[in-house]
Amino acid sequence: MNVLVVKANNRPASEAVSSKMYETFINNLEGVNVTTYDVFAEDMPYLGQDLFNAFGKVESGEEMTDVEKRILAAKQKAMDALTAADVVVFAFPLWNLTIPAKLQTFIDYVYQAGYSFKYDENGQAVQLMTDKKAVILCARGGIYSTPEAAPMEMAATYIKNVVSGVFGMEIIDEVIIEGHAAAPDRAETIIAEGLAKVETVAKNLSAVLV
Repeated sequence: MNVLVVKANNRPASEAVSSKMYETFINNLEGVNVTTYDVFAEDMPYLGQDLFNAFGKVESGEEMTDVEKRILAAKQKAMDALTAADVVVFAFPLWNLTIPAKLQTFIDYVYQAGYSFKYDENGQAVQLMTDKKAVILCARGGIYSTPEAAPMEMAATYIKNVVSGVFGMEIIDEVIIEGHAAAPDRAETIIAEGLAKVETVAKNLSAVLV
């Protein structure tokens, strides 16, 4: 079984809780094929006209610019990584109420009709990744689990809506660590309890997949 971990924070684990979550997960995963796709380490031009120009030049046989070649290669690499995975783990922070731009670019690369979903003859979207499972690991310094704040949370909610709602993956585990910045006197306990849950998720996944 192949596990793909999409790491979306380039801050060190000593400073960033979602980086700690990533390290804890990796360190407790045993006996499975695991690959990390670090969105901050990859060359990932943003989705835009360069990609559409590249598509057109592939069809016409015209020479592509460097950025067009880069974005086509980056998109294919992200899709290949996702295709090979049985389980996809997303480790990311909430930044400014949403996900890091680099993670958004990864989603943009794989959010493609005919690949992760398709349209049927009635124009309805059909999920194409129902054979894959997903795990959500997210850190947010504030508290967004209350009814009042939940509508503002567009990080974990967005990833779940895309990978489960559009792509059709089954979300088998989710760990959210929140409130450590809002309650600094309790931060150490909040983080430790959350990381213990991440450790359990990794060990449970190892036991199932081995």
